[in-house]
Amino acid sequence: MPEGHTIHRLAAAYGRHFGGGRPVAASSPQGKFADGAALIDGQPLTSAEAHGKNLFLGFSGVGWVHIHLGLYGKVTFGEGPAPAPVGQVRLRLSGSAAPGGGAGWADLRGPSTCALITGAERDAVTGRLGPDPLRGDADAERAWLRVTGRRIAIAELLLDQRVVAGAGNIYRAEVLFRGGIDPYRPGRDLTRAEWDSLWLDLAALMREGVRLGRIDTVRPQHTPEAMGRPPRQDEHGGEVYVYRRAGSACHVCGTPVRAAVLAARNLFWCPVCQPR
Repeated sequence: MPEGHTIHRLAAAYGRHFGGGRPVAASSPQGKFADGAALIDGQPLTSAEAHGKNLFLGFSGVGWVHIHLGLYGKVTFGEGPAPAPVGQVRLRLSGSAAPGGGAGWADLRGPSTCALITGAERDAVTGRLGPDPLRGDADAERAWLRVTGRRIAIAELLLDQRVVAGAGNIYRAEVLFRGGIDPYRPGRDLTRAEWDSLWLDLAALMREGVRLGRIDTVRPQHTPEAMGRPPRQDEHGGEVYVYRRAGSACHVCGTPVRAAVLAARNLFWCPVCQPR
């Protein structure tokens, strides 16, 4: 499932390609979003926002298209006239190119959610979520209140979108490693200083994810160039410390990285750099 930085990049891309007050043509070649597409067809896209793993496309006077990609959803942008749709396209937006160029169309396929909702319904969705480190209105205090006092492992809490919106399996593993925090430590055992440092580091890593379009978490002294090691070969891309590196030597101490399953998700950590 895409992590939060990907959704923020998509929001920016929709705004860049279809913003500016230009009418947008909307259709649902698959047919599952035909009624919603008919209502926004010909309307301008007035807002494109992300909150965690949720994307909201605003059409003034009509409502918001709420998109959650889930495990299989993806968005493809293209230039020029839109071609004949291929595959199960849930939502296609198209319009004239923005000044200076840009995509003429965007196809959404396979999302777990694609629904036209009201502003109140959008607020209800975001109200159930924790703060998103990438948003200007993020409140780290609110996340802290949902962590402190909890007996649940911090690694499990970080994946709870009601605690922190947007963090996924890669970010949680990497930020805990960088903070030297045992993933099994209960939330109630974290100090406020540890939480503040973790939150700031998570926000910084996710901002880099938005900028680069991939997740890189290693510090300069641990890059392949600095260490003289081969770059990581993985479909997820990016240089990481522990994620999907079970059995490989830790870049910092050389101890084999461990893996386990916690709350039905794969967990990775270094037992030396993240002591109990």
